[in-house]
Amino acid sequence: MIYPKNSVILAPLSGFTDLPYRRSARRHGCVYAFTEMVDAGSLVYRNFRTMKMLKRGEEEAWLGLQLIAADKDILKKATQIVNEKNFDVIDFNLGCPAPKVVKKGEGAALGEKIDKAVSVFEVLVRTSQIPVTVKIRILDEENPAPTVELASKLCDAGAQAITVHGRVRTKFYAGPVYHDVISAVREAVTCPLIANGSVFDFESFCEIRKNTGCDSVMVARGAMGNPWLFDELLMGLKEEDNGSVLWQPPNAREFADEIFMHISEMVEFYGLELGLTIARKVILDYMRGRGFARVLKTHVIEIASIDDLKQFTECLAEGPTERYMLWLEKHETAVRRLRR
Repeated sequence: MIYPKNSVILAPLSGFTDLPYRRSARRHGCVYAFTEMVDAGSLVYRNFRTMKMLKRGEEEAWLGLQLIAADKDILKKATQIVNEKNFDVIDFNLGCPAPKVVKKGEGAALGEKIDKAVSVFEVLVRTSQIPVTVKIRILDEENPAPTVELASKLCDAGAQAITVHGRVRTKFYAGPVYHDVISAVREAVTCPLIANGSVFDFESFCEIRKNTGCDSVMVARGAMGNPWLFDELLMGLKEEDNGSVLWQPPNAREFADEIFMHISEMVEFYGLELGLTIARKVILDYMRGRGFARVLKTHVIEIASIDDLKQFTECLAEGPTERYMLWLEKHETAVRRLRR
């Protein structure tokens, strides 16, 4: 079995789940994680940025790589390259809804063409020397049959696990997650199924597990700027039998220290200028929804050195606005919390 019961898996997030990002998540309990989504064509042509995405930390006990492709020959060549690397699993992307991906007939666009998708996936299964999994989206919000057909055929083709995101392609990441469709797929397939979609806290984690019957869950946007989500979910799993959840959100000092460590590792990984440029979106993700003054967010673009980063995070360590902290006292179930 690829994942043991009650696994919490960090999704492959394009533009985010590089080595520093995964290290941040792992500091908070994440075991199962993926590289960013890797374009098979870029891998075949040894694109520098793509090759850097394959970097695995010495401390990473488990790491998967996700490939995206629609061309069989390209996918075969890319898989042969991955065979020479050190990964625990190759995941095939049939769920990405990004326009630039869909335009090429890849990701969710390929997933909508069931027989073609399965035919391409079979090339990966035949070529790979390591276990192969696949990530899909539901194909219809009302009728589970098309999604069941896709998942069943992928399972028969050799998928050792399937992750299902409970939204159709055109909804991207908005609107309800159709747990009932994921549940129908789980009941129909013989390989392990992982539920995915809008897991932001322990409550939503429990809800998707209960409604779909899947014991393992993949988290994506919920972990963006919030590596503490793994602490919350994993501690919740340990405590759910006796009904208590002991997890506490970070305080402002812990929050600031994690950001400094994460971005410092990005600078080490990419170099100063590129690392700090890429880091802007990461810092803003950390700050989002946590009550920091808007003017402080505007200073993110001004960070040009490690000293600047240190000064900025020291400002974060002073905490969000008092108004926000008072608001939290009245909204105890709010996600992305900070404690005093």
